[in-house]
Amino acid sequence: MGGWHFLIKLYNKKLYNVIKKKSKAQKMSYLPNILNSFWLWKEVSLKLGVSNPVYKYWKNTLNMKLNNKYVFIQKNTLPQKHNHIQSVLTDLSGHLPIKFASDQLHVNEHIFSYEKMKLFREFEYKFVEDVKFVNIKKFFLENGIFVPKDSIVQLGKIKDLDLAASSAFYRLKDDYGVVVY
Repeated sequence: MGGWHFLIKLYNKKLYNVIKKKSKAQKMSYLPNILNSFWLWKEVSLKLGVSNPVYKYWKNTLNMKLNNKYVFIQKNTLPQKHNHIQSVLTDLSGHLPIKFASDQLHVNEHIFSYEKMKLFREFEYKFVEDVKFVNIKKFFLENGIFVPKDSIVQLGKIKDLDLAASSAFYRLKDDYGVVVY
């Protein structure tokens, strides 16, 4: 299983359960809901004009790291004197950084990076402080894809996908598909 699952469990068991409950209540996959209650730290630090590692010293501010690269701060846990900034921060609900998304979908990140890729236009993108995010939630909803917790997802050309009796297969356009194990 990917490293993100382990990190979320470690950093805050309570938050992990909240995300899980929301996922079940909304009948939406767990994967695209990971960042629903987080801000990108890079954006927070630039808008506040604070040094990069200062979040480590904020006692009640919860954080999460994805791919050992992206740091996220849980919404509504900033110190009181910095709460004013939350209204101007970018909502990342349903979005994932393209590197993390490609790792979780077991696909090369080029699919999210180059317009020549056949599925590039099937996704919605957002840039936040030079970090490119892909809207996985919208993609999953539009294609009727449900990914239960602890599942493995594979996106690719149909001929390259490994199908199993216990997997769910979703056909996309141009000979692409998604398999959920």
